Amino acid sequence: MTSADLVLPPTDQQTPTAALLQAPEAQALELAIGDMHLLLEQHGYVIALYPSGIRPAHERRLHSIRSVLESDRIALVKVDLPPLGVAVLVRQLRQLSICDFSPGVVASAARLLSHYIYAGALLNSVARLDRVPVSLKSHAKSWVPGSQFAVLAGPEPQLVKLGPTAEPPAGPDFGTQLLVAKGNLQSEWVQETLAPAWKVQAIHDTAVPADSPRWWGTGKLVEFAAHLPDLSVLYQLVSSVRREKCHWCAMELIGDRCAFCSAPLAVSENRMLPAGVQHPGTEKSPGP
Repeated sequence: MTSADLVLPPTDQQTPTAALLQAPEAQALELAIGDMHLLLEQHGYVIALYPSGIRPAHERRLHSIRSVLESDRIALVKVDLPPLGVAVLVRQLRQLSICDFSPGVVASAARLLSHYIYAGALLNSVARLDRVPVSLKSHAKSWVPGSQFAVLAGPEPQLVKLGPTAEPPAGPDFGTQLLVAKGNLQSEWVQETLAPAWKVQAIHDTAVPADSPRWWGTGKLVEFAAHLPDLSVLYQLVSSVRREKCHWCAMELIGDRCAFCSAPLAVSENRMLPAGVQHPGTEKSPGP
C-alpha cells in the first residue's frame, strides 16, 4: 500500500497487515528496492494496490522498482476509488490472501470487488469536485450557504443536493456494513439517514484518510463506504468467476486482463461474468 492511513485494522486475527511502499521523498530508491526484494523473498509475490490519484512521482517509483528487479512477481494494481474505498478494497484483498486463491486471482479480484464498494461522501460544496460529473446547476448551488451534497463515486456516480424531499443516492441491494470517516463537516446525515435507507448491518467509524480533502475538493466532508465485510461472501464472489491462464506470463486470473503483466485475454477467452450477475449472499459458500 502507498499510504499508511489506507491500512484499516484487520477484521479478525487471521487478516494480515499490509506493507507500506513509501513515496520517493520519504525513502531512497535503493532502500525501496531492498524492501521490495525482501517482500518477494518472504512472500513470493507482491500485490501493490494504489489509488489512481497518487502523485505521478510515486507511481513512477513503483514502476521503477519493478523494472530494476526485473520481476514478474510484482503486480501494480491501480484503482479508481476514493481514498476510503481504496482502504476497504485493500482490507478485502488482505482477507482473501489467506484463502486458497493464487496470487494472480487475488490481484485481479480487485477490479471485481470494486463494483461492490459503494464509496461516497457528504460534502458542503462540489465547486472543486472533479472526480465525479457535476452539473453547472449543482456548481451554482454550491455557493448557497448551508448547502450539502451527497456524492457517490462508485460503482455508479450519483450526486444529490440534500433537502427536505431529497432521496439519498441509490445504494446496494445486498447486505453491507458502513465505514464512516468524519472530516470537518458537522452532520449526522450519513448515520441517521443514509445508513437506514441502505439498510446497513453495522456502522464503524474511522479516521479520514489524508488524501480525502484533495480527492473530494474540500475538507468539510463525511466520507463513507458500504462494503461486504464477510470473508465467506467475498470468497463466494471471487470463486464464482471463471479462472483463466494468462497467455503471456501464465499467471492465473479472473476478468479480462492479467494483473501482473497487464496482458489482455483474447476475446474468445474472456468469459468473466458481468459485474452484478453474482448477487452477494444469495448462497453461502463453505468458505476457504
